[in-house]
Amino acid sequence: MTRFRPRIETLAEAAADEREGFTPPPSDARAERAVRYCREGVGPTVAVYLEARTGGRRVRFPPEEFDLLGRTLDDWLALYARCYGVEGEYGATVRSAAEILLETHSAHDVARVLTGVPDRADGR
Repeated sequence: MTRFRPRIETLAEAAADEREGFTPPPSDARAERAVRYCREGVGPTVAVYLEARTGGRRVRFPPEEFDLLGRTLDDWLALYARCYGVEGEYGATVRSAAEILLETHSAHDVARVLTGVPDRADGR
């Protein structure tokens, strides 16, 4: 177990709670809720990975912890997409999400790129 486990579990539990209680937002509020999921879920999940993998001491996650981190990212991405009426599981790697975040500096861009939403929801 790494020192990151409690943060990962907290993010995983929050995503599970959000999924369980999810109700689609009205169309005029969907972008706001989607951005909240990026700010409270996608960004912090990717930040755990970045913090662990950068700096002087690179942390190697145990497999079960790394799997939980990946599932947590997928849950937050699914919540983001559901705001736009798109259901799915994305299977994106935390590493690919981290690369996008480092390039764009935006958790919203991470979610948009990895899910294709809202473009898919808009029929584009």
